[in-house]
Amino acid sequence: MLYVDDTYYWVGEHKVAGGRGNKSWVGVRMYSSKDLYNWKNEGVALKVVKDTTSKLQEGSVIERPKVIYNDKTGKYVMWFHHELKGQGYDAALTGVAVSDSVTGPYEYLDSFRMHPGVWPVNFNEEQQAWAKELLNQDIGRKEALEAGVYLARDFEVGQMSRDMTLFKDDDGTAYHITASEENGTLIISKLAPDYLSLSDEYVRVFPGGNNEAPAIFKKDGKYYMFTSGLTGWDPNPARSAVAENMMGPWTALGNPVRGTEEERKTTFRTQSTHVIPVEGKKDAFIFVADRWTPQDAIKGEYIFLPVEFEDGKPVLRWYPQWDLSFFDNK
Repeated sequence: MLYVDDTYYWVGEHKVAGGRGNKSWVGVRMYSSKDLYNWKNEGVALKVVKDTTSKLQEGSVIERPKVIYNDKTGKYVMWFHHELKGQGYDAALTGVAVSDSVTGPYEYLDSFRMHPGVWPVNFNEEQQAWAKELLNQDIGRKEALEAGVYLARDFEVGQMSRDMTLFKDDDGTAYHITASEENGTLIISKLAPDYLSLSDEYVRVFPGGNNEAPAIFKKDGKYYMFTSGLTGWDPNPARSAVAENMMGPWTALGNPVRGTEEERKTTFRTQSTHVIPVEGKKDAFIFVADRWTPQDAIKGEYIFLPVEFEDGKPVLRWYPQWDLSFFDNK
């Protein structure tokens, strides 16, 4: 979600009815709002195509689309998790598209694995050698993730990218944050200055932590991240983390949910997707989360909740009804 000329723009997957709605048959749709409550359908911003030679063909999987604006080029840049038609979730690509207008149409550029032939900046030569040595050994998933075995496995072809988000910092530097290494490790990459590709600078975060659904925001010079665990379409306890620098190190803060045992176990039956900074209000952030219904994808829902802080940590509580005046006395 981004803010342009007094308007919020929300980009998301166009779902259709039934289980087939978990694949993309239309594309990525855009909505706009002045108040975060009343939304206008702005149409399809990025369309899938019938061309069976295109990676962006109908029936492929497009998830987690995000858009940021590049101040230097004047372009709006969309990134998304992309899976090729008929390949399940094996491709694990990240896709990119660009437009002169926030509402599109967006021109599809490409989808690809990340950082082929490049090691993370926080993975030294000794770690690289050890990961390679363990490649053909029979070890458990957690040990393999912590040692970087999946990282080494995919070194030549490029790293996996599934659930992802974007974050644009105050100085214009932009970052791509994604679940990688079979969803076992987060990877944070700096984007190139034009935001159309990844730079070679990237880091591994929480190797073996099994995080997905990242959502980032910044408050008082610190970076905060919400994630979820790995339970497929089913909800699970949220996680939170903090860092002084986007490239880390990141420190886990635990489950941010305050409420009943059921609410803490399921994050109000949702999974994180984005955090909205509210324009014109200091330290006002909204947690946005998906409530998935994979058996009938079109019936999926969202929740919006205010982000509160206790002892320097972000916390989430259930409010059945609230408005932006919530932040006035914070």
